[in-house]
Amino acid sequence: MNINLRQLRLLEATSRLGRLTDAADEQAISQSAASQSIRELERTLGYRLFLRIGRHLEPSEAGRQIMPRVREILALVDGLESPQQEVIGGDFHVAASVTVGCYLLPHLMAEFCRRHPRVVPRISIGNSGEILAMLEKGRAQLGIIEGPATHAELEIGLWRKDRLSVFCAADHPLAPHRQLDLEGLGAQRWIVREPGSGTRQVFDSAMQATAIAPVIALALPRQEAIKQSVLAGLGIGCLSALAIADEVATGQLVELDTPLQLVRNLSWIAARDRRTAGIVDTFLELLREQSAP
Repeated sequence: MNINLRQLRLLEATSRLGRLTDAADEQAISQSAASQSIRELERTLGYRLFLRIGRHLEPSEAGRQIMPRVREILALVDGLESPQQEVIGGDFHVAASVTVGCYLLPHLMAEFCRRHPRVVPRISIGNSGEILAMLEKGRAQLGIIEGPATHAELEIGLWRKDRLSVFCAADHPLAPHRQLDLEGLGAQRWIVREPGSGTRQVFDSAMQATAIAPVIALALPRQEAIKQSVLAGLGIGCLSALAIADEVATGQLVELDTPLQLVRNLSWIAARDRRTAGIVDTFLELLREQSAP
């Protein structure tokens, strides 16, 4: 079987990026050469590697099955360039859900780069569902998400706990009492994250446990939009305590005691074949060091 590394790198890049044009640019070859290379690889293997969905290429079932082995081969070959295991460097792409990406990951990445100056960091931010999809398609080396998650093809591990906070504006009628009882949960207008986010999953689960259907006034994908809507008097909000710490400290927002169970897990995600990469395991060691809330 005549397969070369250039073909495998193009195959991996196309699977990760979803567009042959982008993969060709990354591998510094023309689109026509990239297209010919994929066709030759498919002829050699005897099956299709990609399906065209609109403007994007999605791996076929066979393509998905062989991708872990392709990445393992490339990781082993790349390891020949740095035989010293203690040398950690190269591109490192971490995808994180919003709270982690805004309030925790920048400091973690800065510490990681201080320890390993050869690392070239990249950060992507999305909701938990989007992060899982990125890891599934190999478009990031590590993910950190909020809320529960399971996936047959990805390794998911607990990192630390995070507390969600229910809050209102300082001039809201609830602010002087700082309390919201069980009966009051259903009487409020709620401003929360969009469906698919880890924060929303935890909020919905906590409300379901009380058998109360909340009145969702606004579902927004940005934490700043939720905070500003609460400050404007449109309702009360629910976000990570990390996200509102500054506004609580200045007195703009007030945290409310409620009967809701709003403690959640923050978890890391890695493709099973990527865990052998030294840079991923080294970053996970840093996560374990800084696991306390």
